[in-house]
Amino acid sequence: MKIKVVIEKGEDGYYVAHCPSLKSCWSQGKTEEEALKNIREAVELHLEPDEEDLREDQNHKVYELAL
Repeated sequence: MKIKVVIEKGEDGYYVAHCPSLKSCWSQGKTEEEALKNIREAVELHLEPDEEDLREDQNHKVYELAL
């Protein structure tokens, strides 16, 4: 899966990163590299499901998609 990330230099000198396709998924860093590392972690956490949502029973099946 590939996700587009936008990085901009903020007014405070930090680099601000966000993922337009994932609402409210933002991070920052002192360098572009740090901002990329931090936004990667933010995206992973954003996409991580709640364990309660992964329970299976007769009416609730869980599938995994590779994109």
